[in-house]
Amino acid sequence: MRRDGANIDSADPRTRIVFSDDKGIARPGGTAGDAATVDLCHGGDDEDGWGGRMHRAAWIALGVVVLVLAGCGTDAGGPAATPTTAPRASAPVSTPAGNQSQDPARFAAQVRARAAEAGVSPRLLMAILYNESYKPHDPELEREWQKLKPDAAFGVANMHRATFDQTKRRRGFTARSWQELPDDPDLAIQAAAWYLHDLAAQLPAKRSSDLGTEELLALGYNAGPGNMKAFARGTRPGTQAQSYLDTLRGNWAKADAALGHP
Repeated sequence: MRRDGANIDSADPRTRIVFSDDKGIARPGGTAGDAATVDLCHGGDDEDGWGGRMHRAAWIALGVVVLVLAGCGTDAGGPAATPTTAPRASAPVSTPAGNQSQDPARFAAQVRARAAEAGVSPRLLMAILYNESYKPHDPELEREWQKLKPDAAFGVANMHRATFDQTKRRRGFTARSWQELPDDPDLAIQAAAWYLHDLAAQLPAKRSSDLGTEELLALGYNAGPGNMKAFARGTRPGTQAQSYLDTLRGNWAKADAALGHP
């Protein structure tokens, strides 16, 4: 299907749009302007460019609005509003969601447990959480944001509904809902770990890339399995994918420290 000259690859569970652009993925023998791939798993936002700054500014503005509305939720001298009950959490974190810092290190125990369960690297899983901590992971904020952007990602691992629903099949959390991710960091981490497991199964045995396995898996998490396989075959990452990779490399030390690795 074409839309404004774009090819929509609906066969990939993480839909890709391929189009001509100067920010593109350079194909072997081509130039960076030949083609670009934007994966909708993370909304296709350019987090480091103008779009990224606007995206973060929108999150900040939304937070202010939510806080203002929360402050207006009771009349002076009147009774406080009755808090709503959050969905069940499979492994609650030690501090209340509203008072948590944004440092993923607080999820070290969940990362170790879920990485072992899925057979993936805890260091990679933790580094991805650091990569995905560019926005505030507050349940109320995330749900308000989804009202403005229906295809937004949920949870500390920024997972979209289609990816979550595909990943949970035949797993221990198959009865859980994507809507629970903002309130349940452990569920979000479990889904991310199993998605990395599924991506690893799709890596080609023969590769012509100088990228390591964990780097390719991280790119797959960000850009989708189709792009991951292209990178493994030697396609150079485009601007957005390279930025995600550079951020990942900068987060290895943080991940090691969070997990207590020397």
